[in-house]
Amino acid sequence: MNFPSDLKYTKDHEWVKISGNEAIIGITDFAQRELGDIVYVDVNTIGETIDKEAVFGTVEAVKTVSDLFMPLSGEVLEANGDIDSAPESVNNDPYGKGWMIKVRLTNEAEINDLLSADDYKKLIGA
Repeated sequence: MNFPSDLKYTKDHEWVKISGNEAIIGITDFAQRELGDIVYVDVNTIGETIDKEAVFGTVEAVKTVSDLFMPLSGEVLEANGDIDSAPESVNNDPYGKGWMIKVRLTNEAEINDLLSADDYKKLIGA
């Protein structure tokens, strides 16, 4: 499994790429493997400010539907429209084409609560 060291992670299996006061968020390689073949991603929170750990959308796989949790408080600026027509990109490229949302952070201090790649690997036993 792949866990890029330049990203931050959550106990709920989201990854975060921070750039200034904005972040791109997706689910980890571990999460997509656990879910199996992803068939649909639903994000209806564009323009909303979502609190840390609140649900910002769902991901539907062949076997289950799973909530997506906000790793950092912020305003949802954009959802990845490409995954509407190609949800399998979440399985094939979770850290690239399979990203979920872009957000503007409202509490940058929360970054300190995220996990490093090494800490995330320990969490999942990798």
